[in-house]
Amino acid sequence: MRIHEYSGAELEDVAGEVFVPVIARTAPGYRGRMALHELGETLALSRAHWGPMSAIRTARMAARASEDDLMLFCVQTAGECGVHQNDRFVAMTAGTGLLAEACSPSERVSSTETRTLTLRFSRELLPLRAAEITEGCARSMHPAAPAMQVLTSYLSRLFAVADDLTAPQRLDAGQAAIDLLTMVVRDVAPSVPSGNGPGDVLLDMMRMHVRDHLADPNLGVEELARRHHVSVRRAYTLFERIGTTPGAYLREQRLLAAQVMLSDQRYTRLGMSRIAAAVGFRDLRTFERAFLRAYGMTPAGWRREHGRTASAPASVLQEVPPH
Repeated sequence: MRIHEYSGAELEDVAGEVFVPVIARTAPGYRGRMALHELGETLALSRAHWGPMSAIRTARMAARASEDDLMLFCVQTAGECGVHQNDRFVAMTAGTGLLAEACSPSERVSSTETRTLTLRFSRELLPLRAAEITEGCARSMHPAAPAMQVLTSYLSRLFAVADDLTAPQRLDAGQAAIDLLTMVVRDVAPSVPSGNGPGDVLLDMMRMHVRDHLADPNLGVEELARRHHVSVRRAYTLFERIGTTPGAYLREQRLLAAQVMLSDQRYTRLGMSRIAAAVGFRDLRTFERAFLRAYGMTPAGWRREHGRTASAPASVLQEVPPH
């Protein structure tokens, strides 16, 4: 087992060596600690104690990752944080699991101390199709799910005994962890069609329409179905393919756009009512309640904690010029 103890200035070097390269921001006096077991050539299990920080993996960093590059499966064992990847946001609390891929940009933000148990492995070890893996990333894996409970217990026990195993045993134990993770991902990820039939094309068109018309307050489930010449029932059936409903997808995309605007320093002088309107909410109270349910804090609280230079969606930029 290797032990790393590091300051905020050393965090990027440690993350690049143990996990994947990121741009890290920490408070003065930051201290972190990590213990690492190498299970195989591209397979490792670590336990870490993090201070408050943000870690951003940019599009340029992600573009350097090949298709068989690293994956990270993280179990939050203490504290809270938020993770953003693949247009999804997950609020991580104790016991929650999350799969992340190196080949997509991501951001992890925590305002408190956190503890994690992380399995790092080569993408090629996970016996799932590329589309299944991507759909399984950045989705909350609930601690109460039976498959998640089995995997969490196994990883905790493996970390405790790894030093007593031989090298072949560690490799076998790591592969067993991958097999359990496969079960968890299949449990949480929406079913991914194997082909690109007419239904898949129509679903892609509807999703793109939502992202391009977030500011339209008239865009709801019935209007989305009407614009694509399908019934509301058909719209629900199509969105079942990605494990959600048309209304939930529309709300998620609007809140993600609001989140990015609140993190964008160009919009710091823009009031909450205008941000709500820019992403299609007619009523400020409705927007604030939805944001609080999704992210665990108010829009104003998010702006205070996460304000930085970001890139708001093009459909929103067209509606609200920066001040």
